[in-house]
Order: sequence, then C-alpha cells, then structure tokens
Amino acid sequence: MKMVKSLLLGSAAGLVAVTAGQAAELPVKARPVQYVKVCSLYGAGFYYMPGTDMCIKIGGWVRAEITEGINGSSTTGIFGNGGDYNNRYTNNLWTRERGYITADAREQTEYGVARGYIAVGIASNNEGNEVPSAQANMNRAFVQWAGFTAGLAASFYDFYPAAALLYRAGNIPNEDTGDGGQWVWAYTAQLGGGFSATLSAEERRDTQIIDMATGPVGGMTTPGTNGALITGGSTLGYGGWQVFDIVGNLRVDQAWGSAQVSGALHEANAGYYGTTPATGHPGDQWGWVASVGLKINAPFIAQGDYLDTQAAVTEGALRYLWDANPDSAAVVNGATEGFGVTTDCVYGGTLGAGNTTSCHLTSAVGFDIGYEHYWTPQWHQSLVFNGEWVHYSTAANNMLCVAEGAGAGAGTSAVATPGCDNNWALWGVGSRLQWDVTKSFYVGVEALYQQIDSAKLPGGVLTAATTLTNSGATTVANESNWTFTIRMHKDFLP
Repeated sequence: MKMVKSLLLGSAAGLVAVTAGQAAELPVKARPVQYVKVCSLYGAGFYYMPGTDMCIKIGGWVRAEITEGINGSSTTGIFGNGGDYNNRYTNNLWTRERGYITADAREQTEYGVARGYIAVGIASNNEGNEVPSAQANMNRAFVQWAGFTAGLAASFYDFYPAAALLYRAGNIPNEDTGDGGQWVWAYTAQLGGGFSATLSAEERRDTQIIDMATGPVGGMTTPGTNGALITGGSTLGYGGWQVFDIVGNLRVDQAWGSAQVSGALHEANAGYYGTTPATGHPGDQWGWVASVGLKINAPFIAQGDYLDTQAAVTEGALRYLWDANPDSAAVVNGATEGFGVTTDCVYGGTLGAGNTTSCHLTSAVGFDIGYEHYWTPQWHQSLVFNGEWVHYSTAANNMLCVAEGAGAGAGTSAVATPGCDNNWALWGVGSRLQWDVTKSFYVGVEALYQQIDSAKLPGGVLTAATTLTNSGATTVANESNWTFTIRMHKDFLP
C-alpha cells in the first residue's frame, strides 16, 4: 500500500513539473483586436478611426466619356474655345477620363461638428494628344465648423444645379461652380423651419476689362486661336486682386422644394489708360449681380421629378451668369462667323487728349430652367434651356466699335459707324437620358443644341480686328452647333 501511494505521489509531482515547463514556453496572451466600428452619426459609409472619436468616410468615383462637336474644350464648347470651326484644324472629337478619391472626416466639438473634406484625382482633356503627366486635379478642400465654411467648395451664390441636369453643362450659360469649385470663407446661420442665411467672402469671379485708350492700338488686338478681344498688360485687363467678392443668400429648403434669393458685389478695378502709372487710370467700380431661384419637387408626376429654375441680372459681374464664360465667343462656319465680346466694363481715352472715360459696366441677364423626369425608377431624362443676353451702353459700344474697325475717335469722342452693335446672346437647349443600372453605376447619353446670336458690324462684314485667325474672309451671321455625349460613371459608394 505504501508503495502504491508513493508511485501516485511521484507521478503527480512529475506531471506538475512537466506542465510548469510547458507553460513557461507558451507565448504572452495577445491584446484584444480593435475592430473598425461603424459610425452612424453622419450617415452611411462612416467608420470610427480606431482609438479616436473621429468618423471618416472614404469614397470617390470614376468615369469615361466621349463627345462629338465640342471643338476640344469640355469647359466652354465651340463658342468659348473660339477656334476656327468646321475646317481641317478642328478637333470635333473629344474624350476624357476622370477619377476622384474623396475623404470626409468629422468629429463633435463643444460648438458643433468639425468637418474636413477633400476630393483629389485626375481629369484629362484629350484632343488626340493627351499628356498623362498633366492630369492632376482637385476640386474640393474645405473645413466646416460652427456655421463656417472655408476653403475650396462651391459658391454660395449658386442655386441652379447645372451639372446634375446636363453632362456638358458649361457649354451653355449657367452660374454653377460645383464642378471646378470656388474659394470661399462663409458663415451660414440656420434660422429654423428650413430657412438659412449666408454671408460669404469669395475669390473674385471676373471676365475681362477692355482699355480703349487710343482706339485699336490701346488694348484691342486681333484674336488668336481663342477668338478673344483682349487687353494688354494683365490677361484680363484687371488691376491686382485687392477685395473679395461679397456674396450673400437667403434660402429655404423644405419638403416641397427650395428657393433662394442671392446676390454679389464685385470690384471692377481697371488698369491704366495705356500701360504705365503715368497715364492714370479710371476709378474703381462695384459691379453687382442679383438672382432668384426656385426648385419644385413633383412626386405627383413621378417619384424623383423636379423643376429647377434661376433668373439673374448683372452690371459688371458677368461671370456670375456663366461661370465658364470666356472673354469672348466666336465661331466660324464656312464663310460666316458669329462673335460676341464679354467684358465686365469698357473704358478709354487718354489724359493728354482730355477724353478719358470711366469704366462703363456691362449689363447682362440670364435665365436657366431644367426639368428632370423619371420614366421608371432607373430611367430618367432632363430637358434644359439656358441663356445669357449681353448689353453694352452707348459709350462702351462706341469704343468697342472703334476697336473693331467700325468707328472713329477714342474715349469720350468715340463714335460708332451705324450698324455696329456689340449686344449679343448665347443660349442652348439640351436633353440627357440616363440609366441608373445600380445605385452607384450609370450610363447616359446627351444631345445639346447651342446658338450664338451674334454681335453686328456694318454691312455684315468682319474686319481684321474681329476675324478669327486662319478663317479667311467671313461675314457676320448667327451660328449654331450640336454636341453629342455618351458617359459611363461608377461611384465607389452608393
């Protein structure tokens, strides 16, 4: 019995010793894994950054598109690009691929949500000689906190969603800065009931100022490939940037739709009468723009349907009517040509001659209207009309006509030849049909008709100052154009 007891105790002691030795060789227990946790505070797609209270959403999109009849520029189309049209040098075919990565980071603070947002990627503009190294692009980089928005966002003047209704929206007049972005520093007050008010300091939106100091030699030059009637000195004829554009809006967003009244003040600070400080300069002027916009949801017709419209009037701030607005529009079609000069103001004369003028602000009105209809939950179509009508004062028209070879004198003594009229318009009608294959993938086609109602010259004859380079002899006429686009687009998140 004693022998059995000794054997059992010895075996137990041996097992304890072996177990202790094996335990000493086991690895240290791993720390718990920090799994990514869904953040439901700000909507779908947000996750908590591990170890923090910050939520982040990574998204983006990629698309490819083809357009016929665009003359090499997706931004302004044939009228803005201004090159000779329908000749051997015209790039009628155009392609582009775009891809963006977006990051949206948010966290709670004592004074509300602090948000940072960025969108960066590539965007080509292929006319058959694409250079991949020149494709880097950015259209959003802003911070929002306690009612403030600062950085590259969209202008708070905007209302009409042009890019949501047409793929080639910039080819006809509209104010939308959403695609390219606009630098802003704004404060928005939420007034309750869907009402809000915003005051914003923004990067200036300008076209050009033309100096007619001594007639055609004082600034007006023969157009180059862009068809622009440009000034010497600064590209736009403006003085240095000294003052922000001041933008404000009063807006309401409710179940029935949205409405907005908005306006902006824009400083038109011209250069000199000529080229040097000794020649003097006209006084600074404040251009302005005012608009009213209305969106009406129409679920009583079909779910998702809506009507969107905006009307605007300006003196000296024409970029607010057409954000992609070129300094001039011009297009040749065979032996005829349509053209129009876009300016914020025109001035002229010299101190020595005693015929200097103030900078005469250019007037314009714009109107945009679009309707989106859902044939089915996946198939929807837009119908759009956009237009801009530009008007010059008698004094400004006289100076422009002299520069165009249809008048005499300079400054206050400028007189236009009868039949010279620089008032002009550009408008267009378009429709886009889109198939939403899934919530994050679509394919669409679009047709767009554009027309320029040209400025006029005596006898309809274009002079050397207005005829486009390499176009040959042309006469004035209203011109039109069709563009056709197909697009394929995939979002990274629904």
